[in-house]
Amino acid sequence: MSRYLVTGATGFLGGAIVRRLREDREHVIAMGRNRNKLDALPLENQKRRVSLDLATMDPIELAATIGGLDCIIHCAGLSSPWGRRSEFEYSNIRATEKIIAVAKACGVRHFIHVSTPAIYFRFRDQWNVAEDCTLPRPVNEYARSKALAERLVLESGIPSTIVRPRGFYGRGDTSLLPRLISAAKAAPLPRFRDGRAATDITHVDDVVDAIMTIARRREDAVGEIFNVSGGEAISVEHIVERAARASGVVPVWRNLPLVPARLAVRTGEFLASLKPTRPEPRVTSYSLGIFAFSQTLDLSRINRRLQWRPGISWEEGFARTFPGKAMDRRKG
Repeated sequence: MSRYLVTGATGFLGGAIVRRLREDREHVIAMGRNRNKLDALPLENQKRRVSLDLATMDPIELAATIGGLDCIIHCAGLSSPWGRRSEFEYSNIRATEKIIAVAKACGVRHFIHVSTPAIYFRFRDQWNVAEDCTLPRPVNEYARSKALAERLVLESGIPSTIVRPRGFYGRGDTSLLPRLISAAKAAPLPRFRDGRAATDITHVDDVVDAIMTIARRREDAVGEIFNVSGGEAISVEHIVERAARASGVVPVWRNLPLVPARLAVRTGEFLASLKPTRPEPRVTSYSLGIFAFSQTLDLSRINRRLQWRPGISWEEGFARTFPGKAMDRRKG
């Protein structure tokens, strides 16, 4: 039995990883800031639940409390298309610095850092993006902070693996599909370039399976960066239509020219940044880019090194996420 520490255990992915580790009868310590969500995890005693703020904790004190660890799976972080630089630095950079210090103090044999393909984003179509591509200028503060956090991990000297999972969804998701559904409910959605944008989102169970494969195959995974996705290029419009209709929302689409829309969005972001509260604009440059451009990931490295492939198709993933809903095949 190995000893695991999972940060961000009260989040969607972190919680799913904790549940999988318990199913596999591993020793797992769950860390998060939400005490109620920690208490809801299937752990047998309170010593397995650690409620704290990673960015402010004392790494030496925490290491002394939890003892030796075989693996840390670092899921904690702030994920949002909008926010202050200081907020992302606090949650994604400072917190990563602290958990790296914990890893060193505990003598961790493997540090798995969950990053994001958002660091690849460009305002153009990108098919089969590989892990070793030249990274563009970050599209937002989230992408910037995650790229910097990756650098901290790579430069730390600890045995590590970085995983970049494409937007994950499933039952309990509070981010990806709920954001799309809310947008469809609030106003007409933009259709750019005849709705050609496509992506390869991933069911959360596939993300967990990839991370478990990385953990089990430590010797083959240390020092590597791996893309993870569902492996299917699916129309963004199709994803929105299916998810929205399953939630009782009928999306309305509006064809828009891309260049004027980008200018209007950038203006909206600039005006929002001038306000003391910096409210999130209804549309950000990143969200516009998701609707306008295709991006899929190259999975050949994780397949070659670890023999991992996604096992859950979009059709099956949708059925798991919206059980009992008839599949609407009129779109996509």
